[in-house]
Amino acid sequence: MSGGPQVVLVGPMGVGKSTVGELLAERLGCAFRDTDGDIVAAQGRAIADIFVDEGEAHFRALEKAAVAAAVAEHDGVLALGGGAILDAGTRELLAGQHVVYLSMDVEEAAKRTGLNAARPLLAVNPRKQWRELMEARRHLYTEVASVVVATDDRTPDEVAQAVLDALELKQA
Repeated sequence: MSGGPQVVLVGPMGVGKSTVGELLAERLGCAFRDTDGDIVAAQGRAIADIFVDEGEAHFRALEKAAVAAAVAEHDGVLALGGGAILDAGTRELLAGQHVVYLSMDVEEAAKRTGLNAARPLLAVNPRKQWRELMEARRHLYTEVASVVVATDDRTPDEVAQAVLDALELKQA
């Protein structure tokens, strides 16, 4: 692998990419970066507001640019938004990176996110919409992943350790 982040985390909303990413960065002695955070900082408003005001297509364009910048600039742990892998160019960019797909089932998602309306893509029948999103995305997460780590019934610390073990990375 030449350049880029030490670890890239992908997976559905609420799976714990940011929480686990911060723990991994701490254990690896490097910086953590979240592309959703980059977008919020650059736009000065919440992702839900971008969806409402400009629509999903506009948000996805911002996301694609944020991921490209982060992969080029960041050498620590990087978390991507749940839908970042929808873009073919982003998936190509992730080839050759240490990508970890953090997975969970719908019951775990319901516990973690409450499947609430603050998630713009889950505003109407959250469980049904989450299942449909996962049916559309699961194969893409798997396509870009070097390894898959299940998060169901695990603490963030346990997930972080499982990621380190799966990638055979040593703690700092």
